[in-house]
Amino acid sequence: MWKNLVLLAIISLTFVFEGFSQQFPSEIWHNGKAAFTDNSLLQGRIKYDLDNNLIQVEVDGTIKTYTAQSVVSFEIFDEYYGGIRVFYSIPYAISGNYQAPIFFEVLTEGKEISLLCREYLTTDYQNGRMDYYGWGPTIGSRRLMFDYYFVRDNQIEKYSTKKKDLYEVVEDRLPEIKDFMKKAKLSHDKRGDLLRIIAQYNKLKSV
Repeated sequence: MWKNLVLLAIISLTFVFEGFSQQFPSEIWHNGKAAFTDNSLLQGRIKYDLDNNLIQVEVDGTIKTYTAQSVVSFEIFDEYYGGIRVFYSIPYAISGNYQAPIFFEVLTEGKEISLLCREYLTTDYQNGRMDYYGWGPTIGSRRLMFDYYFVRDNQIEKYSTKKKDLYEVVEDRLPEIKDFMKKAKLSHDKRGDLLRIIAQYNKLKSV
């Protein structure tokens, strides 16, 4: 019986550690460069914190921290996604009317609409299953999530991720966009799919 209890404990702990061991892009260093409001440029390793709108830049073993107020933009090579990601510091009112510079990632830029996003981590908690020995531990599973924003007429609008709201944004090309989404099997609330939809809309508008 004790052997079974020990085995169960080991398995349970393994699940717990697996739930929290995965690293996400904001938790690791990336090769990249940052441009600052004083027209300076630093190239090195970058780690970003969108929750607090900070970046850390490591150059020749020295690490310095910068706020979005002193940064114009930064870009990184993200091995997690396998490509270059570009972020801009843009004034935005997260709550109320006061605007302050925060970091947005640029997914696609266009004359009609640009698509921005901000990532965040969320943890889903799930209680362990009931078995012969009682309840197992609570297991935490972390996920990478995104808030999306449209830029139209120099205004930033947060996207609700509801299909009807996307359709309102592309209303003047809605039949073509619906057909494009159907043929390519694109979703209205997925990062890569949204990028393609908005890029297609800008393409249609440029014709």
